[in-house]
Amino acid sequence: MHIRDFRIEDYEAVTDLWAEAGLPFRPDGRDRRDRIARELAGGQALFLVAVAGDRLVGVVLGTHDGRKGWINRLAVASDSRRQGVARALVEEVEARLQLLGIAIVACLIEGENESSQALFAELGYVRHPEIVYHAKRFVPDA
Repeated sequence: MHIRDFRIEDYEAVTDLWAEAGLPFRPDGRDRRDRIARELAGGQALFLVAVAGDRLVGVVLGTHDGRKGWINRLAVASDSRRQGVARALVEEVEARLQLLGIAIVACLIEGENESSQALFAELGYVRHPEIVYHAKRFVPDA
């Protein structure tokens, strides 16, 4: 397995992987092909894929605002789980964010996703139960 930058031709394989993983994504909104391409061109996204042979087996989207990094959309193919793919993707995003001078990385995990919570705890992420997440969507698929 090796990790490389996402290419727009990976889009269908990535969205298939998100669907397989049960990851909520918005193919008609912020996760549209053209929106992802625009985000990548903006210079604040680190979109990485893990490839085994000629097959995409993992994906992660890292972003930053210049101060804090975020890990989003981490997914691994069901037959490639428990093999270190997710860990390798997270560690690569962390390393690239550190090279950009980002000193703090965070992630948001849905409450029922216990395997992701366990992974990030193993990687040294601290849960902050006192933080309440609020969001405002200007359009439903955002």
